[in-house]
Amino acid sequence: MKRKDWLFVGAFLILAIVIDQISKRWAMNLPETSIGFLKLILVHNHGAMLGLFSDLPAVLRIVTLSTSGVFILCIYSLIQYLIPGRLLSLRISLSILVGGIIGNVLDRIFYGYVIDFISVVYGEWHSAIWNVADMIQWVGYALMVFALIKHSEKLWPDQNERKSFWINKKFQIKHSLLFTTIGLFLTLISIVFSYTYLKVTLEELVGYNPALVEKFTRPFLYTFFILATLFGIILFSVGKLISHRIAGPLYAFQRFLRQVLDGKGLTKTGRALNLRTNDDFKHLEELADEVRNKLLKMSNEKVIQVSEFADGISDDDEDET
Repeated sequence: MKRKDWLFVGAFLILAIVIDQISKRWAMNLPETSIGFLKLILVHNHGAMLGLFSDLPAVLRIVTLSTSGVFILCIYSLIQYLIPGRLLSLRISLSILVGGIIGNVLDRIFYGYVIDFISVVYGEWHSAIWNVADMIQWVGYALMVFALIKHSEKLWPDQNERKSFWINKKFQIKHSLLFTTIGLFLTLISIVFSYTYLKVTLEELVGYNPALVEKFTRPFLYTFFILATLFGIILFSVGKLISHRIAGPLYAFQRFLRQVLDGKGLTKTGRALNLRTNDDFKHLEELADEVRNKLLKMSNEKVIQVSEFADGISDDDEDET
């Protein structure tokens, strides 16, 4: 994907966040109002979407939900990198979805709660209270489903062995585990620093009070270990995808060489090797073309020599007669 495409895709992420934050600033001083089926009423949501997890302790709730949002932003960046080809509709839908999530994450970071203010009322029935960020997320979900259906052939382009993520299982597992191990080592450094800093700070503020310190540090450790586990799983999955990009072209080139050795694929039509759009080692396509052309040339020269030799034998027979 070109640089201007990255800027275009990133603009939708920023636009979703800005629209959400502007709407919430407008709603902060908004009196309770009814507009048709819509009822505008300001509510501070201390949980996740539609009030989920609002009963959890504040430390566990705010830290977990805020960190999870940043975690999603990191995963968003990786997915954008791993999506094959341009596929702007899929990339934009992902930006809109994540933009809505980050809009609510910013509320938790700044205020400790999410600003909700929109509800739908019909007679005695009324919906849960939500905000523009929630609406943006659902738009992102819908657009993503549409894009996945539309670009399904480009996302899963063939029915051969490369459709499997385990092309070279030993190689891919080795590098996925290496990728995961490095990430978990960094996580271990982070948890030791964060836990020690939190514990020392609490003891400096409230004195030696084991019960109070444990009240704050235990939820922190639970949250950190849950996020570390998710982080490890995602790191392994990303390692598998990245190693697939390495193993895939090598597998395709190896298959090409085997076909050549079996006398197949030596035609001048099309490319000798076709790699996927986002594959690494794209130079293997040119190398495969060179190998095929050299073999075709050698084959043609051998045919000419055999033909000349056969003509020579025929001339000798005519001279004898």
